Amino acid sequence: MSDAIWKKPTDLAIMNNFSKECMVGHIGIEFIEIGPDYLVATMPVDHRTVQPLGLLHGGASASLLETVASVGATWAVGKDDFCVGVELNINHIKAKRHGLVKAIGRPLQLGGTIQVWNVDIEDEQGGMVATGRLTLAVRHQKA
Repeated sequence: MSDAIWKKPTDLAIMNNFSKECMVGHIGIEFIEIGPDYLVATMPVDHRTVQPLGLLHGGASASLLETVASVGATWAVGKDDFCVGVELNINHIKAKRHGLVKAIGRPLQLGGTIQVWNVDIEDEQGGMVATGRLTLAVRHQKA
């Protein structure tokens, strides 16, 4: 996809504000880049996102993946529409103990009722930490 896919204003401050008062904000997810057909967010690997052995929690990685895909999908539909996840698949590739991870999400399908997004989660050196796919249902807000 080479043309811009966004149907809502592409503003990082708006995207970050949209998510700050929920789990997304509590675990430190921050949107850092919007491309014509992709969205990038980071998440710290710290006391909020590790499991008892000190490794990045798989659920935190899944939350990052779902957040990037859900926000991206919602910004790629009309102003009265939003998207909700219906199926998540994630593969954990490499352990991470500290620092920052970055998620890059791109749509595979932008349909009127279903979207599918692929998200890769990388470490600071660009190494693959996790990868996955989220299928989302497109919904219309009722007035």
